[in-house]
Order: sequence, then C-alpha cells, then structure tokens
Amino acid sequence: MVLKHSNAAEFTTVMTGPNALKMDANIVMLGTDNVGKSALTVRFLTRRFIGEYGDIESIYSHNVIVDGREISFGIWDSPYSQERFCESVTQEKQMQWADGFVLVYSICDRASFNAIARLVQHVKATKDYAGAEKAPIVIVGNKRDLHHRRTVTSEEGRLLALTTDCQFYEVSAAENYHSVLMVFDGLVDRIREARSAVKKPAGIKGIVKSMSAVFTRKRTDSL
Repeated sequence: MVLKHSNAAEFTTVMTGPNALKMDANIVMLGTDNVGKSALTVRFLTRRFIGEYGDIESIYSHNVIVDGREISFGIWDSPYSQERFCESVTQEKQMQWADGFVLVYSICDRASFNAIARLVQHVKATKDYAGAEKAPIVIVGNKRDLHHRRTVTSEEGRLLALTTDCQFYEVSAAENYHSVLMVFDGLVDRIREARSAVKKPAGIKGIVKSMSAVFTRKRTDSL
C-alpha cells in the first residue's frame, strides 16, 4: 500500500494487491473510550497523529485508488458506551451500515481488551456471515509504543483473534503510520472475501441436493 501526496490538503492512497475491485467499504470503529479509535482513523486519512479528541461522532469519506480502480471508504467513528451498546438504536444502525469492523483496545487497559470478545459476538450475531470463512473483522491492540505500561500481552491478542476467527494487528497510532495502513488494507481483503462467499455459486453437493429435490417432487406429483 503506497500513499501519494499531491499537496498538503489533497492525498490519494494507492493499495496494491491481487483481485483489486472497484468497491465501497463502510467501516465502523468500535472499542471502549480512550483506546485510540479516532487517532487510528485520522492517521489513516491524513498520515498525522492527533492525541486528543472530544466525544464527537464523525463519518469520514476517503477515496482510494487500488491498482487503478477506486475504493470509496466510509468510516464511522463515534463515542462508545459498553453498557448501552446492545440497546442503542445508533449502534444497530452502525451494524447494518457497515461492511467491516475495526475493534480497538489499548494494550495498557485490560478492561478494554475484555470488551473485545463481547463486541465480536455482538457483531457476528447481528451480521450474517454464515457464508464467509473469515468475517470482515480486525482486532487492533493500540498504543504499542507504551510498552512499559502494557497489561495485555501480544499473545493474548493473537489468541483472541484466532479463537474468534478475526485478523489481529498490534500497532502504535502515535508512532507508526504504515502499520495503521496495514489494518485497513487487511480489512478490505476480508470484505472482498466475505462478498465473494455470498456471491459464490452452489458447490457440487448443493447442485446434487437441488436435483434430488426436483426429482423427488416430480415422482411425488406423478403418484
């Protein structure tokens, strides 16, 4: 993934990879407060790190050129309350709007990490990913630069991602721009895979089952 700047105000991200397709990608950032959701989002959009944010809900648009084809990102970043998550009308709208999810915790905050498993369960229960081998969800451990304050190990993050069938990244939005790009690049790949699984034609077993049902119905009708 390469970022091309035309000037300070305009920028185009160029991601390279196989099977690039023109697509829209709506992404929701989820996680408890003060884990760096907004910092990750702004890093991806502008390459800049801003450490302080208010409780402001924002939906960003970002056009990306992928191997000469356009991807239009929509990124929904909003304040979060674990207590009202499952009951919030706004959160339910986010679930339905989204094509993919970035679930963020701080490696310095054990409670934020513990909330991720519940978030994964809620997303999978709300969205229909039955046909996809890999749900378009990435788990991100942020604030890697604060290793001296770490309370969640990298191994714990990887194990959680493995057991929930999600992708895992550990990054520092404050120090490393390219690792943040990898998060969104990996999520786009998962969104493509999920869409391909939905559009995938029935396999040989499904065809045989369908034919058997047709012949059975014909025999029943002739009796």
